[in-house]
Amino acid sequence: MLQALSRSAVGYIGVHLAASLSGMRPLAPFFCLYMTFGATLGFLSGGAPLILRVRGLELAEVGLLQLINLPVGLTFLWAAALDRIRLPYLDHRIGWIVAAQSMTVLLLGILSFGEQWPLAALLLLAVAACACVATMDIALEALVVETVPAERRAFVASAKLCGASLGGILGVGVLVGSYDWLGWRVAVLACAALDALCLLPILAYPEARLRGVGGAPERWSGSFARLRALATRILVLGAYFAAAYLLSGPNTLALLDLGVSLAQVGFLTGTVLPAVNLVMALVAGGLAARFGTVRLIASGAFGVLVSGGLMAAACAAGAIELAVAATILNFVCGGILGVPVFNMIYRWAQGPRPATDYALLFGAAFFAAMPLRVAAPALAGWVGWPSYFGATLPFYAAAVAWLVIAVDRTLRADEGRPR
Repeated sequence: MLQALSRSAVGYIGVHLAASLSGMRPLAPFFCLYMTFGATLGFLSGGAPLILRVRGLELAEVGLLQLINLPVGLTFLWAAALDRIRLPYLDHRIGWIVAAQSMTVLLLGILSFGEQWPLAALLLLAVAACACVATMDIALEALVVETVPAERRAFVASAKLCGASLGGILGVGVLVGSYDWLGWRVAVLACAALDALCLLPILAYPEARLRGVGGAPERWSGSFARLRALATRILVLGAYFAAAYLLSGPNTLALLDLGVSLAQVGFLTGTVLPAVNLVMALVAGGLAARFGTVRLIASGAFGVLVSGGLMAAACAAGAIELAVAATILNFVCGGILGVPVFNMIYRWAQGPRPATDYALLFGAAFFAAMPLRVAAPALAGWVGWPSYFGATLPFYAAAVAWLVIAVDRTLRADEGRPR
């Protein structure tokens, strides 16, 4: 009897595991490419600010390193070309993904020989590689909008954040963490090899067959009305991205100034943060479907605000353990927000030109937040960490409230639309 029950239980688990894996299989191409996004940007820009800060670089100068990510915020300048132009031989979006990813691999190959090159040359190559990664990203997001049904996009957003988180572990936690052992050339070539390998699954993705599954293009009453609606959403996202970075981005710099070792901060940034994001991304898609996007955003934002208050108190008291705990709480609550926010960006990009719309919604919003990202460390150095974190709390609360209102309006409008 027990043996029969055991066999039945094993069979039940096996069937459901097989069904789960079967359901996850279509997400594999997205997961792989998002992993390269996290690994490449993490390797190029993730470890440098911490290492240079330990070596004595001023906070104001550390902020300038955010410019490495500048192409992520400028993709709207060339996104229209991705909508209009189709490259030969491959499907529309996949052709651009392959071209951009291949250029990234080539640039990383060149960069691997540049250990002794001037800093300006290395920075130029890093920015160019980031531009290629960002181009691959907007082509991939357009592919999602055009080929993935709206009800499945939360799972794609989960795959995006899971892949990016695992990529961050590889790019920062592994490659940067093992830099002294690997050396420059091996580390850079390992990143290039990962980018090349993770490109393969998308080649089998049936873009042509699935085109249009994402829904009919949204119709607007006119170009001016459409631009006005998109501009408002860009401002909403820009305020949110800026506030989120101001409250959460400099946490690890504050830990260094409190006396936490670079090894510990590197472990938090390169391993704990991506691992938490990975777990949160896995559960957030289901939570969004069960509890609703607005509630999930509100609850995650409340946790981020609590972590910011704890960080201000920890910096005022010089309490290292409290600061580390506040940072981890920030990781957890901020990780919850990723899936619903990106899922809403997919919804807002559901128009006749999804690559352009996504680049505007994410890229232009990211670019709008760039001045504050660059200025944040300098501001903290000027007013001190306790005052800095205290000042960012009301800005973050206001930005999230604006985001919640915009999301709620969109969801209500969708509910009132004829099916």
